[in-house]
Amino acid sequence: MKIRSITSHQLRVPLGDKTFYSSQAAFPERNSYLVRIETDSGFVGWGEGGQYGPAEPVAACVDSVLAPRLIGRDPTEPVRIWEELYAFSRDFGQRGPYIEAMSAIDIALWDIAGQAAGLPVWKMLGGRFRDKITAYATGCYYPEKFDDLGSILKALEVEASGYTNSGFGLLKVKIGLLSLKDDLERLKVIRKTVGPDIGIMVDANHGYNAASAVRMGRMMEDLDILFFEEPVPPEDREGYRKVRAENPIPVAGGECEYTRYGFRDFIAGGCVDVVQPDLAVCGGLTAFTHVLGFANAYGVATIPHVWGSGIAVAAALHAVSTIPSFPHTANPIALLNQPVIEFDRKHNPLRDDLLEERFALEDGCLPVPDKPGLGVTVREDILRQYSK
Repeated sequence: MKIRSITSHQLRVPLGDKTFYSSQAAFPERNSYLVRIETDSGFVGWGEGGQYGPAEPVAACVDSVLAPRLIGRDPTEPVRIWEELYAFSRDFGQRGPYIEAMSAIDIALWDIAGQAAGLPVWKMLGGRFRDKITAYATGCYYPEKFDDLGSILKALEVEASGYTNSGFGLLKVKIGLLSLKDDLERLKVIRKTVGPDIGIMVDANHGYNAASAVRMGRMMEDLDILFFEEPVPPEDREGYRKVRAENPIPVAGGECEYTRYGFRDFIAGGCVDVVQPDLAVCGGLTAFTHVLGFANAYGVATIPHVWGSGIAVAAALHAVSTIPSFPHTANPIALLNQPVIEFDRKHNPLRDDLLEERFALEDGCLPVPDKPGLGVTVREDILRQYSK
């Protein structure tokens, strides 16, 4: 079996009045870069590369540089292809769009390899520890009029209660755009709304310096926050170490990191308690296995970051199902010693409508696909609708 064609798809959905903010910027659209790899025997694999940024640079890396090297290759050797592509691009592509392009290709190759073997990706990776994964809702972003705290607090009550009524037992809240005091008020309202039994995590999207993050961590302690994601910029390793040492809440991060080399330094450097590789960024499923090994060796929990289309969600479900307990106990408890999966709840047709299969919460969990490969089918009509 050989690779016959590799096709890029740049997808974009304007959000209009559904625009929202993190600490960094407005999100006026949802976008995804997808790659379609077809073999001479008729198998088709799909992968996703990149996260928040524009799809054009990733597409250029695939179309102009990497894809020509893969035509005619055996698609059932994703690990070998990953290593060869990385060695080829090492001098100019250790991070950024080249690795994001490799991520998309790698996920698509694992999809094909699984289909060819008649096995789901999780079995190709060595087996799963769970057939369903506790999901946490990512929400409580900021509205466009984020300077009206009163209306924000009222809206948060409605939004947070909606997640718990939908069956979520875990919720991740955005912070970092407002003052420490105002964001603390937001968290207090959410905690009061959902009650003491719902787990809350926070994500600053690297909106603080280390001193402010430490202060915020101490201010949040009484709210029983389970982890503090991206408290400082990803380059600030010393800042990460300071926040981890001086604030009382476990520190998470890694969605902006690349390959086993970046994660080696991030984990061994003592930066985090929870590492969050994004499969569409870090190098795909192959790189995920590298990161998981490093994290296990250092006693760091691995909980992938998930953002993007249904392809990214499907790949993450397979990956997370293969994560062993950290550490093993006779009583698996989500987040304490078992991985969970991020389930973004903001408007995104690329996640909710692109696939024939729909991701639906069942008793607070998402089931892991069982069909060969990624186990999902792309809807060509939705692909055409949102292709730029």
